[in-house]
Amino acid sequence: MTRQQPTMADIARQAGVSRVAVSYALNGRPGVSDEVRERIVRIAQEVGFSANGPAQALHGTVVRAVGLTMRRPSAAFHVEVFRRELISGVQSELMAREIGLALQFVDGLDAEIEVYRRWSADRRVAGVLLCDLVADDPRVALMAALDLPAVVVGGPVTGPRLSSVWSDDGAAVAASVRYLAGLGHRRITRVGGPPRMLHTVLRSETFLAACAQAGVRGTVLDSDYTGESGAQATRRMLSARERPTAICYDNDVMAVAGLAVAAEMGIAVPGDVSMMAYEDSPLCQVVHPPLTVLRRDIVGYGAHAARLLLDVIAGGPPTSVLDHAATLVARDSVGPAAS
Repeated sequence: MTRQQPTMADIARQAGVSRVAVSYALNGRPGVSDEVRERIVRIAQEVGFSANGPAQALHGTVVRAVGLTMRRPSAAFHVEVFRRELISGVQSELMAREIGLALQFVDGLDAEIEVYRRWSADRRVAGVLLCDLVADDPRVALMAALDLPAVVVGGPVTGPRLSSVWSDDGAAVAASVRYLAGLGHRRITRVGGPPRMLHTVLRSETFLAACAQAGVRGTVLDSDYTGESGAQATRRMLSARERPTAICYDNDVMAVAGLAVAAEMGIAVPGDVSMMAYEDSPLCQVVHPPLTVLRRDIVGYGAHAARLLLDVIAGGPPTSVLDHAATLVARDSVGPAAS
């Protein structure tokens, strides 16, 4: 059986210090005493701590790559704006520093965890970006066990060598409800994402609370972000005896599919029903009518996440950073509620 390479966590246990202290000592950063630094370096040499992978970053050499996995089919990459622009932002930051991105599509959580274990064992990446957290997400504890630097995209979450960057989705969703209520809408339905995801829960809870505060009847339907699920949800809503006067979709792909269903059923947008999307894209701007959206700088969001990850790899303290919130962009798909 191959002997597992020692990690900074192993050194920290033997030295009786934190992993951050080990990081500072091996990277020559201030924050530890000379006596502690000497003890850590001595233990690292005794256990044969490898100076490759993440350790190379701690010794001041170039980080070769960071990792990102996605649990959606790779075909979705071509149509969903968030993933595509997030990767673009990450790549723009890494390319400027001549660092690679290891991008892996996986079928589910078990496969994703196996990828992290393999990356860690092979010292293939210096750190990873984690997306789409769920309640009690096992990946958070796994990062600590693997001693793998990580940044959660969509926190706020922190932990040992774990930082997060997030956007105030709740504020943006509440603003959209107030906007629709101001136009006289009293029956609003939200077509959300997968219900286990933390950002889906936050958006849905905020949506319902904002509807109650505005005196609006709010309803939430779960989906999987695909055009097919958006179309099915729209057909069901528009076929109901009492249909909503406004529909808010959790991404651009579902909203465009909803517009197509309304046109097929002979229901006017926004004359009979208003529609809007959380996320903007060229699709939202070229359809008829153009879709009202909640827009945010996703490319900048990805670049922010990459910079934060490189800081964690270099031994920076864990932190949770609030990025810019989405803003509402009014277009022709939203109008006053039908009488």
